[in-house]
Amino acid sequence: MTDASPIQTGPSPSSDSSSPSTGQPDSPAGEVLAGVLETAATDSSIRPQDDLFRFVNGGWLATAEIPADRPGSGAFTVLRDEAEAACRQIVEELADSFSAASSEEASRALATNRGRVGALYAAFMDDEHLEALGAGPLAGELTPVLAAASKEELARVLGGMTPIGFMGVVGADVEVDINDPERYTSWVGQSGLGLPDESYYREEAQAPLRRAYVAHVARMLQLADLTDAFGTSAEDLAERVMAVETDLAKGHWDRVTCRDVEKMNNPMSWQEIVDSAPTLPWREWREGIRSAARSAGIEQTTFLDEAIVTQPDYLPHAARIWQETDLEDLKAWAAWHIVHGRATLLSGAFVEENFDFYGRTLQGTDELRARWKRGVALVESCLGEALGEIYVERHFPPSHKSAMEILVGRLIEAYRQSISSLEWMSPATRARALDKLALFTPKIGYPVRWRDYSAVEITPGDVLTSVRSVERADMAYSLDKLTKPVDRDEWHMTPQTVNAYYNPTMNEIVFPAAILQPPFFDPQADDAVNYAGIGAVIGHEIGHGFDDQGSTFDGTGKVSDWWTREDREAFTERTSALISQYDAYTPEVVTAKHKAVGTPEGEIPHVNGALTIGENIGDLGGLGIALKAYALALADAGIGSVDEAPVVDGLTGLQRFFYSWARIWRSKNRPDYAELLLTVDPHSPAEFRCNGIVRNVEAFYRAFEVRPDDALWLAPDERVSIW
Repeated sequence: MTDASPIQTGPSPSSDSSSPSTGQPDSPAGEVLAGVLETAATDSSIRPQDDLFRFVNGGWLATAEIPADRPGSGAFTVLRDEAEAACRQIVEELADSFSAASSEEASRALATNRGRVGALYAAFMDDEHLEALGAGPLAGELTPVLAAASKEELARVLGGMTPIGFMGVVGADVEVDINDPERYTSWVGQSGLGLPDESYYREEAQAPLRRAYVAHVARMLQLADLTDAFGTSAEDLAERVMAVETDLAKGHWDRVTCRDVEKMNNPMSWQEIVDSAPTLPWREWREGIRSAARSAGIEQTTFLDEAIVTQPDYLPHAARIWQETDLEDLKAWAAWHIVHGRATLLSGAFVEENFDFYGRTLQGTDELRARWKRGVALVESCLGEALGEIYVERHFPPSHKSAMEILVGRLIEAYRQSISSLEWMSPATRARALDKLALFTPKIGYPVRWRDYSAVEITPGDVLTSVRSVERADMAYSLDKLTKPVDRDEWHMTPQTVNAYYNPTMNEIVFPAAILQPPFFDPQADDAVNYAGIGAVIGHEIGHGFDDQGSTFDGTGKVSDWWTREDREAFTERTSALISQYDAYTPEVVTAKHKAVGTPEGEIPHVNGALTIGENIGDLGGLGIALKAYALALADAGIGSVDEAPVVDGLTGLQRFFYSWARIWRSKNRPDYAELLLTVDPHSPAEFRCNGIVRNVEAFYRAFEVRPDDALWLAPDERVSIW
């Protein structure tokens, strides 16, 4: 007989009953609990009390090489590479099968998901065919832009570009209505930029990158043979594109403001949208959208009859730019975005130039990813669940789902106990928080119903035509939602994605199959390892339901102010302290980069605590609640507390727990990429997701006897505890 639970709470065969040290534990010559404290990866010159992240990962940081085709590497990257390799095997098998089929067999195969996957991958891998086409495939989308004789006609053309994702100075989509989460509605917001963020257009420190961007735009427009159409040089066209985007960027909200749910929630009727920016040719734009919808098989749609406008004061700003900008400049800008959007599906010259800017210049990545890797990514983006269904069949045993259900149940119970005993929260708000927690929906591994791709027509040997069919099908899929109740079985990540998410409008936590493996989850590891790994991830996602954004939604997914004023103020006081802590952090690699060029200390970029606060709340709550859940698991095994957990290889349960936490954040980034992330990523750098959190957790001090003269010491009255 075997234990029904794959999670072991008792001592492993290598248990050592001797007392551990309280600082840097002795380590045997080999690995101690694989994935927790690997001696080859540690740095024995560093103490965990001073830098837990580098004690656990310092040896790896000193020797690991970032792959030439990646901007960074680490625990997540390793798992993503493994998932990518697994998907490669699938798509290559299907492509070989499709290519070897007779014409009759191939025709039948194209009516199946496996045939679609194989045919799409095979078409992308035929680089000789793409080289022969050059810029030719762009003609179908560029010709209407170039032919537009008025701004009204250009607006109609851009509305017709809805399937490809570029609609002009504003963007629109279909998502759940946060004011009534039983229905879908349209969303309208800012758009039109080619750089990662509005700050890139205004900050003096980004001036060199702006010049590089203009040069890149010029080279791409030259490759697309657009200079003759405009009767000017590519360099002049690029400067005009940059001028349009710079003007638009002045009206864009920054990323911190875009975290404010109340400010972003502005329901408006179509007429109210038009009236807010009357000089934009809304009617023609909407006609273009409806024309594209008809091409996708949607004859009638209520799209944009009403919408949630996320940045309402951007609309009159965009209208002014549209009105004041020369038609030819707008056409050049639109043409650039079309070329940019299609670059990865064109000949090698386009692909290389696109990578040279967005990969080498922006991220510091040395090499373009191998063609097969880009092919897998294309299939992922176009037919993700078709590929995911096969991935699950081959790589996700049912036992993993059962074990995860136990873990999730314990994490939710730990949150329930913690919320029930919060001293800073009133009984009224506490009751509502518990009501919300009780309504959480976990999704584990894969969806209960797979996406229907029957509307997708893959054209063998023609990757761009195939992608356009995918785009039309996606548009129809989105618009069709407006006629139906909200689909609560829908997933927004594929099973082969190494990640997890919380969706506030459905109050759900979602864990794709690919993340459910070491170092996050290992059925053979003890509970200390799994609870600090996947347990902390589960806790993190639950925590998003109660972070600065999630706490504005109730358990049904509706925006609702369920807090008392006093409790909201207490919550804000605690989160403000966490913001201040993270504002003081700068990644070591960014500091070294700027010191090497003499950047003054006060001008070196640092973490934006306000941008990362939601993720930091998730990390802090996730780790703290995971520790409580670990205690529950021990209690179920008859062990009274985490301090009484078995000692394994000289490590206490608490030490194993915190070492596992540090291990999952093992990563390193190229300097340019690390700096880019400070601007655009709502997650803090990995070293601070580790160290910045544990210094707020009392059990960390107990595990390693951290004292006031240790680097990670934080005075008790400065430690933040929320959930």
